Amino acid sequence: MAGTSKGEQRIGLLNGFAAYGMWGLVPLFWPLLKPAGAIEILAHRMVWSLAFVAVALVVIRRWAWAGQLLRQPRRLALIAVAAAVITVNWGVYIWSVNAGHVVEASLGYFINPLVTIAMGVLLLKERLRPVQWAAVGIGFTAVVVLTVGYGHPPWISLTLAFSFATYGLVKKKVNLGGVESLAAETAIQFLPALGYLLWLSTRGESTFGTEGLGHSTLLAATGVVTALPLVCFGAAAIRVPLSTLGLLQYLAPVFQFTLGILYFHEAMPPERWAGFALVWLALTLLTWDALRTARRTARTLRAETIRTGATVPTGTGSAVRKAESVASCPDPVDAKP
Repeated sequence: MAGTSKGEQRIGLLNGFAAYGMWGLVPLFWPLLKPAGAIEILAHRMVWSLAFVAVALVVIRRWAWAGQLLRQPRRLALIAVAAAVITVNWGVYIWSVNAGHVVEASLGYFINPLVTIAMGVLLLKERLRPVQWAAVGIGFTAVVVLTVGYGHPPWISLTLAFSFATYGLVKKKVNLGGVESLAAETAIQFLPALGYLLWLSTRGESTFGTEGLGHSTLLAATGVVTALPLVCFGAAAIRVPLSTLGLLQYLAPVFQFTLGILYFHEAMPPERWAGFALVWLALTLLTWDALRTARRTARTLRAETIRTGATVPTGTGSAVRKAESVASCPDPVDAKP
């Protein structure tokens, strides 16, 4: 049984690395879609993602959730909000990569956990531990340093971070699985996206079918690029603790940052390095605090169990790890860039 458990964990880790690796390397893909503009690429991503996910749902025969969702107007409204917010996130990300702002885009996903925590305080009236307050303060200082360095606030990073944090907040309220949620969101996006693509065609401005078979195939592949990492993430999420996924999620912005410097040769003046260093310090503090608190909570549970002679419910340890990983590294939701 132990060998099977280790084997399952190994499969989970491999899928986790695959998911976050693909999300981290996606900046290499969007430039291949030129001369299509960011909005056309975004529209194709919406259309083809729905097609890919629909096929997946047919294969796994998982449709019961759709009927339930249609009978719940409040959840449908939240899905519509999630679809709108992730549309902004995807569009800004695609544009930023193709406009040569990969490093600034990666910063958005580095500061996303800090923004999520700040939103929890402001909107949900959550209470933070001192180390979490320190991390948020350091993150704010980093934004100030980068603002001075850029000569203006890092709007790309802030837009990506706030839109993704808002998306995560809404997704927690909806409480749908990854594939199901993506299907519902892209179903809402589908008609506007398809309408835009048809409008481009009538104006003779569509690149689909006019730039060769290879280009059209790559545009259609946006659905695979969106959904395949999600499939890997789902396979990882059921096999490894969420605390592990919370750490793995930093792989994506690390890869993006590295690509921005080494592959796209973006400039990194001293003030930008200083801003990033402050962000990394804040994330280090968050991770250390979460792991420390998780261990302390687990010890308290064990001591209480020994003292009372009670039986610890199955999954308590994983529940503690999940709660702490969400506090420090908010749940890596399923629609990455």
